[in-house]
Amino acid sequence: MNLEAALLGGGSWGTTVASLIARNAPVTLWARDESAVDEINTEHSNSKYLPGARLNSKLVATSSIEQAVASCDVLVMGIPSQHFRSVLEQAREHLRPWVPVISLTKGLELSTKMRMTEVIQEVLPGHPVGVLTGPNLAREIIVGQAAASVIAMEDEIIVRQLQQLFHSGLFRVYTNTDLVGCELGGVLKNIIAIAVGMGDGQGAGDNTRSALITRGLAEIVRLGVAMGGRPETFAGLAGMGDLIATCTSAQSRNHHVGYELGKGRSLDEIIEEMVMVAEGVKSAPTVQALGEQYGVEMPITGDVMSVLKGERTPQQAFRGLLKSTVGSESEPG
Repeated sequence: MNLEAALLGGGSWGTTVASLIARNAPVTLWARDESAVDEINTEHSNSKYLPGARLNSKLVATSSIEQAVASCDVLVMGIPSQHFRSVLEQAREHLRPWVPVISLTKGLELSTKMRMTEVIQEVLPGHPVGVLTGPNLAREIIVGQAAASVIAMEDEIIVRQLQQLFHSGLFRVYTNTDLVGCELGGVLKNIIAIAVGMGDGQGAGDNTRSALITRGLAEIVRLGVAMGGRPETFAGLAGMGDLIATCTSAQSRNHHVGYELGKGRSLDEIIEEMVMVAEGVKSAPTVQALGEQYGVEMPITGDVMSVLKGERTPQQAFRGLLKSTVGSESEPG
């Protein structure tokens, strides 16, 4: 390909995506940590986030945002939600006009309740925006296991061009023009995964997990459609696909948080020992506020929030989830 890419963020998923892009086009990864940059350039590895994995030898890393961004044709953002805006503002000084910006981040900005693509549109007006999302556990993909993802943009022509940048080998990338639905699917499933993890930590069975995932999907669809997403999007990779992976994998950070809470550990203790961010913990208050704003009942989110705030124990919250008012399957609860 003739495109040149820049990827900001040296965590597990950012590094994985950069390594995938390197198969198709020149890519420069920006990371703050000089030692990580040196390791990627000399050892072709990122042992802090992807222990034991070998990266594409063509991947180049730098600690200079200017060096990464100045000549790029596509900017990919792999920055956690609460630092996303500040890094984007640094990149803005060096980014050429009209360069598409793709978010990998499955979170919301706390202070504004904005999705990451909305932050991009505010900081970089005029730049086409998109999101790469789906059931994508970095450690499986970096070692070559099969996976599927979705790139979503409103512009059908640009999205098809960018599809080729990410699609490679056993990593299949599909296109979608429902940007809102795809992005929200990635955000909302994290909270359901915390709830499922709380149940698993307390020894809940497969039937319980299945019921909670299914009711969680219904909750995601209610809010997602109210906010402008298309219902069918949530039955696809960005909705159900991502939800299943995040709720059932031992690699899922959000499920891990819920599981440890279910075991009786404190949130502060769990977060302190984690290397990477569990976006659901950050996003939960904002998602609850959005539910209230759009008049959507979100009982699972409410129960997760009550545990994260320390108002109830995971045991009390989980009993509440199981005792929720039972009506029609199409109703909340």
